[in-house]
Amino acid sequence: MLNVVALMGRLTADPELRYTQSNIPVTSFTLAVDRRYSRAGEEKQTDFINVVAWRQTAEFVSKWFKKGQLVAVDGSIQSRRYQDKEGNNRTAVEVVANNVHFAEPRRDGGNGGYGGGYAQPGPGNAPAPQAAPSYSNTDTGDFAELAGDDDLPF
Repeated sequence: MLNVVALMGRLTADPELRYTQSNIPVTSFTLAVDRRYSRAGEEKQTDFINVVAWRQTAEFVSKWFKKGQLVAVDGSIQSRRYQDKEGNNRTAVEVVANNVHFAEPRRDGGNGGYGGGYAQPGPGNAPAPQAAPSYSNTDTGDFAELAGDDDLPF
């Protein structure tokens, strides 16, 4: 059997860290995910998908992610049954996150760039992600330039 979910969407609110009675960290949040298709003449459709994260993942999400951020989630679908306050049987379907990732570059701005955004650099904050190395042909370093294509084995 296979139960794998991969989502990319924007957070609809700031995730809030809570603890179970057993003192296990948990957070739940909703992702707004655009559908890939739309009918001609209609507005693009968006699904709002409930996600729950546990333990270290919950702590990470509640610390580093804010409303409006584009995030990627991988996990699995879980359904559970419960009774509401009026005694009606209900079913909840949610994604249980295994991993949550940043899905866009950090935006530095006066308000954080997301209506809350990432925390500004400073004491206690993680360093900004480093840009991928760029390669150019201006500095050849220890490499020698080949004279012609005739000596290449392919």
